Amino acid sequence: MDLISEIVERAKANKQRIVLPEGTEERTLKAANQILTDGVADLILLGNPDEIMSLAKQWGLGNIGKATIIDPTDHPKKEEYAQLLCELRKKKGMTIEEARKLVIDPLYLGCLIIKAGDADGQLAGARNTTGNVLRPALQIIKTTPGITCVSGAMLLLTHAPEYGNNGVIVMGDVAVTPMPDANQLAQIAVCTAQTAKAVAGIDPRVAMLSFSTKGSAKHEVVDKVVEALAIAKELAPDLKIDGELQADAALVPHIGASKAPGSEIAGKANVLVVPCLEVGNISYKLVERLGHATAIGPILQGIARPVNDLSRGCSIDDVYKMIAITANQAIAAKENK
Repeated sequence: MDLISEIVERAKANKQRIVLPEGTEERTLKAANQILTDGVADLILLGNPDEIMSLAKQWGLGNIGKATIIDPTDHPKKEEYAQLLCELRKKKGMTIEEARKLVIDPLYLGCLIIKAGDADGQLAGARNTTGNVLRPALQIIKTTPGITCVSGAMLLLTHAPEYGNNGVIVMGDVAVTPMPDANQLAQIAVCTAQTAKAVAGIDPRVAMLSFSTKGSAKHEVVDKVVEALAIAKELAPDLKIDGELQADAALVPHIGASKAPGSEIAGKANVLVVPCLEVGNISYKLVERLGHATAIGPILQGIARPVNDLSRGCSIDDVYKMIAITANQAIAAKENK
């Protein structure tokens, strides 16, 4: 069974309630119909119910009726969610009048549904920018306790089974924090390891990457990685992690043994933590294009409950996979409570 099939099967076995705020968006609706057909998750669609059902009929989506459809402008919990938002943001000066306006925004409403315990995760971004998806998540759901830095991991399904976990590599951060400091980089390492476990189902072995291996080069950016490693070990004492390692030393056993003798990670890493977003974004795109790997993500991490952001160029299949991934993250978030 391939990894995507495993992710889908785990979601089916422990169904989560996933909110889709873009309930009238074509790719989202078509993916939702397939999710409901396959029994992967329980879905909450936000949007005008008549419009959603009309579109479902137009596109021949026979199972959309199995979703819970909530009209953001008219539903029984509208005032309850407005009061919740006002309470959460009152220190920032929010009034109940402002809260009542914001709760009809599907991106805010979705996060409030999760915060109230009425759903387990959210997926949006087919129509909305990353900033618009993240803002309400950070204001309402907030970050995981002990984590201040949101980041994004990428699943790389490669054709090189000798590396990573049978060819599966998880890389972070590829999406959010351009130039993390040592503390943020440590958090990214811990969160990416958690994503690897929750989504890829692998026992994480984390390499903190640099252009140096164990002091082979001297530079302040190498020092940052070394400091981040020490902080990560404090944050997660049981985590299998090492650094600083060059990419070949992290992945290739004989190079790892030569450059970092005695390391339990060198040559065996399946989670790669890059020193900055620039490196992460370039790296995964090169692996995807030149290595013909499948890149799945980014999978947002560091938020107390999963909220994921789609590319506006996403396909129906992308939406389907990300709903299943969001469900897997929700399962893990409950287990780690």
